[in-house]
Amino acid sequence: MDLVRDVVVLGGGSGGYATALRATQLGLSVALVEADKVGGTCLHRGCIPTKAMLHSGEVADAVRAAAGVGVLARLDGVDLTGVRAYRDGVVNRLHRGLAGLLRGRNVDVVTGRGRVAEVTASTVVVEVDGRRVIGRHLVLATGSRPRWPSWAAPGPRVLDSDGALALEAIPARLAVLGGGVIGVEMASLWRSLGAEVVLVEAADRLVAAEEPAVSAALAKALRARGITVVTGAPVAAVTESEDAVEIEVDGERHTVDVAIVAVGREPVTADLGLEAAGVRTEGGFIAVDERLHTNVPRVWAVGDLVTGYALAHRAFGHGIAVAERISGADPVPVPEHHIPRVTYSDPEIASVGLTTAAAQALHGAENVTATTYPLGGNGRSQILGTTGFVHMVRLNDGPVIGVHAIGARMGEQIGQAQLLVGWEAHPEDAAPHLAAHPTQNEALGEAALALAGKPLHAHS
Repeated sequence: MDLVRDVVVLGGGSGGYATALRATQLGLSVALVEADKVGGTCLHRGCIPTKAMLHSGEVADAVRAAAGVGVLARLDGVDLTGVRAYRDGVVNRLHRGLAGLLRGRNVDVVTGRGRVAEVTASTVVVEVDGRRVIGRHLVLATGSRPRWPSWAAPGPRVLDSDGALALEAIPARLAVLGGGVIGVEMASLWRSLGAEVVLVEAADRLVAAEEPAVSAALAKALRARGITVVTGAPVAAVTESEDAVEIEVDGERHTVDVAIVAVGREPVTADLGLEAAGVRTEGGFIAVDERLHTNVPRVWAVGDLVTGYALAHRAFGHGIAVAERISGADPVPVPEHHIPRVTYSDPEIASVGLTTAAAQALHGAENVTATTYPLGGNGRSQILGTTGFVHMVRLNDGPVIGVHAIGARMGEQIGQAQLLVGWEAHPEDAAPHLAAHPTQNEALGEAALALAGKPLHAHS
């Protein structure tokens, strides 16, 4: 028997389940089609499991450094089986919670691989393993997967980020090929767990979307942790043998036990029936307008299918907005540069808004001012033993338009920065709101004070 609902969501990851949850809140009936487990990449193979493992690494590093704060402790080793059990426990608890939430909201979860079969003047039909699921609206939310470059092929020792999470032993020597967010996190993680790591990036700096000073500080910090960082050097060849992987970079050869390929992600759009349905794609991504509507009536796309940052919280925002538009509302589109970004390495990177260069290109260099507040002047950061800085960008006589930070726990500070940028706050507006002392929040306040012309714990 056909299942007929107001909205059919194809994909149960961050964007898909956010669409479903918000749509049911608005009185719409929803069928959520998912081939695997609800929660998608973020919950099962991305955000959550990697951050859980990074926390295990953080604890290991804290034990290594314990004597520096007067605590006598010894690290006897890292039990990867135990790390995996801890990680999986976190994932399973969150998965059970999400599944229960979907049941509680009366979302019909249809397990199987869905494919667009028919689009008519009033309905969209999705086939799921021979069953027809029919809706007035279709939301495409199939997400993304690791991208493989031409110079590498998957193998027992050549892995993508998914495969890296399945490792059953900590490699003695490991290479990470790609110095973007995922690559940097992988390098940081496996170094903390005890591997010797070489990190290779073809561009002239790591995390190239960030402020150049952030990239430089990150490379310096990773090298100080014993990670070999190679930039400006494309990979020439990856050769896998039975017991090793040889990587040729800039005329040098690195022999490692495992290589992790982390050169980005690509949207999952193949074999979904999109071409027959007339849904237009551009470079593999689904083409949408600012409302996330495709060129086909009543067909929408969210999350990693839409060109831009591949971030779970971006997908949440997309899903919420599309559900509201289907219900008849017209929420304001969230600008891409208002979406916060965090790289969970050690040290962490957090940013929102425009970089200095982007702001100058958009508004003119003469109309932009930036300041940098070092965490060395922040009491809480001194206690934590971290270095780094907060870099804040403003329009002259105007709002804060970018905040960029590097240092321990900076990801936890980005919410405040997001409000400054998203609400277009002037530094003069933020300056009177003094943060609690001692906190790392003070670093953001100090940067705002400096841009307002009245620096406190900073040289004027």
